[in-house]
Amino acid sequence: MAVKMLLLQNFPVFVFNNLSESQRTQFNVINKPINQSKISFDIINSGRHRYQQIHNSSKSDDYSFQELRCGEEMGKNSSRKMERLVGGFNPKIPVEEAFTPPSSWYTDPDFYGFELNRVFYTGWQAVGYTEQIAESCDYFTGRLGNVEYIVSRDEEGMLHAFHNVCRHHASLLVAGTGKTSCFSCPYHEMGLVPLRVAIWGPFVLINFGAVPNDNPDSEGVGNEWLGDAAEQLSANGVDTSLKYVCRRTYTLDCNWKVFCDNYLDGGYHVPYAHKGLASGLQLDSYSTEMYEKVSVQSCAGITKDSQEENERLGEKAFYAFVYPNFMINRYGPWMDTNLVLPMGPRKCQVIFDYFLDVSLVGDSDFIEESLRDSERVQDEDTTLCNGVQQGLESPAYNMGRYSPSIEMAMHHFHCLLHQNLST
Repeated sequence: MAVKMLLLQNFPVFVFNNLSESQRTQFNVINKPINQSKISFDIINSGRHRYQQIHNSSKSDDYSFQELRCGEEMGKNSSRKMERLVGGFNPKIPVEEAFTPPSSWYTDPDFYGFELNRVFYTGWQAVGYTEQIAESCDYFTGRLGNVEYIVSRDEEGMLHAFHNVCRHHASLLVAGTGKTSCFSCPYHEMGLVPLRVAIWGPFVLINFGAVPNDNPDSEGVGNEWLGDAAEQLSANGVDTSLKYVCRRTYTLDCNWKVFCDNYLDGGYHVPYAHKGLASGLQLDSYSTEMYEKVSVQSCAGITKDSQEENERLGEKAFYAFVYPNFMINRYGPWMDTNLVLPMGPRKCQVIFDYFLDVSLVGDSDFIEESLRDSERVQDEDTTLCNGVQQGLESPAYNMGRYSPSIEMAMHHFHCLLHQNLST
């Protein structure tokens, strides 16, 4: 959307007041210094700046008409651009013949803002885990795009979520995690804007686009968030029986979708990039299943009969991708989750949370060794993903192809994205 900053002196207020609500949102009016005799416009569009100087006119109606027409035209241009970019991928073409989305999906600043609204600010989003708000008055904070939020339990143990911003002067109220019975703004105290929050299994979810109401039941949220895959996840040990161990956070120089694509390639890169991990898996057993908004990849580990059994990986590795940005990995006594947060068209943050069978929580040597192995895999993936982003920026690349026998989950992800972006 075009953004206009108007510096003005004695500008007729009735002109602004008579605009429609949608027209007003395009104007941010501030006071003009006394010594200025012109109205200046800073119009920001497509990440580029251009400036206009227009003489003040006593015909305020002419002035407002010029500006509204300019804003409407820029809005139409932006809309046409998004339609063109989204249309660069055709979900109707089968994976055997399909091309991947164009590189602009991973590099264009306008597209990044567009997908925040269409993909992340609708539907349920994983934001944390239940042990973060295990007791009354516990809270944790987070950020998704430009949305700052708080998840908390009140003194009676009821679950709540709010925008973490004061309605008086836009101050953030708290940061990190903690315990409090009241959130107080450093300037002033007013009621916070609520968000819809829910729990499924060990995970805390927020729906940024829904009207807040009573906390929905777990089964209903599971059906809405996971569809038919909810039963599959529960059957494979994704539950509250595991104990939380720790968190690791990584910042990658790539678009958030690059990390997701890498995760969803059906094990294609594992024998090449993760030789240590590959040694504990029977890669010829790799399989992929798709559900409405979930894809599940699984692979057998080295059997108990083998002397090369990997205690960390166990007999089976189970990798579930929950659209759009949450991954659940269950293997041996471990479960770890990967939450990918977009931080711009060319940067993302990946949050790893680790959970372990309670019988092994006291085995510090095993935990440290397992975490080192996991960190080594993530370092290898970071190198891969950062390199892919650099390649996406190259004029030599526009779009690629799928390996149809193993990259079905990646194609499924792109089709879900297209569905969100085109509605």
